[in-house]
Amino acid sequence: MHFHGPATDQTKRVLRISLVLTFCYILLTFFVGLRAHSLALLSEAGHNTSDFLALLLSFVAVYFHARPATDKKTFGYRRAGVLAAFVNAIALIGIAGWLFVEAIERLLHPLTVAPHLMIWTAAVGVLMNGILAWMLSRVGDDVNIRGAFIHMLGDTLSTAAVIAGGVAIALTGMQWVDPVLSLIIAGIIFWSSLSIVRETLNVLLEGTPENLSITDIRRAMQAVAGVCGVHDLHVWSLGSHLHALASHVTISDIPPSESRRILADLNRELREHFQIHHTTIQFEKRDEAGCEVEDGCLPSGDAGLTSEHAHSHGAHHSH
Repeated sequence: MHFHGPATDQTKRVLRISLVLTFCYILLTFFVGLRAHSLALLSEAGHNTSDFLALLLSFVAVYFHARPATDKKTFGYRRAGVLAAFVNAIALIGIAGWLFVEAIERLLHPLTVAPHLMIWTAAVGVLMNGILAWMLSRVGDDVNIRGAFIHMLGDTLSTAAVIAGGVAIALTGMQWVDPVLSLIIAGIIFWSSLSIVRETLNVLLEGTPENLSITDIRRAMQAVAGVCGVHDLHVWSLGSHLHALASHVTISDIPPSESRRILADLNRELREHFQIHHTTIQFEKRDEAGCEVEDGCLPSGDAGLTSEHAHSHGAHHSH
């Protein structure tokens, strides 16, 4: 998903609602957690605070993502959402560590918990987080929005666990259930954040997208009629779902009109099979008089002028 037009307005509206409801639930879980002496509820307050910051970052990212490119920011602000998701995931890992330490301390020095307050407060959280997760799932699959969705889904599950814990404490009086639940919540936060860190860090470091293979892309490009070889091939992500490619392509000494056909075929192959819409392809003349079929090149056209540089900026036409 790329943020523009009606999709942006819908995303902003969902994020605004999520921010308001999450903030209200933070206040509820914090004050009830203090009154009930429940570390699990206080953990939920901390977890939802991180979610509030994640949603706020997402909202800011959507705003910047929709801004047009400039002479200073030639690719626009497409990575704003990726950067927001990365910062939020790192913060969540830190919060998970804090919750783990606090849970161990509570296991060593247990406190009496008010289970009924836990149950009713967590029930509100399950309803709210479930609704927010559903709303976020319907506005797109950008990594930043997906990160917020994962947080809300994790909140729904962890809050449901708090309800189960409250019931267990009410029925058995086992106070250790509360810090154990906190440990489980910390684990959920940690593991759900790691995948976001890996994906966003790969984008920020301009690594090859995880769902693409350089070998497959090179093989497909070399299979295009008229292409002798492909080298200096780079593929990276401009945002969460917008990929770019730069490469040198060797062709035989052919007329410019024929090289334009090769360029069009290359871009069609990259667009249809790899969803790469932004390409910069530089043609180079093959030194040899001919182009051997076994090298992956099919000779075409009479000898003539060589198109040494050809650039295609498909991204400007694919939004």
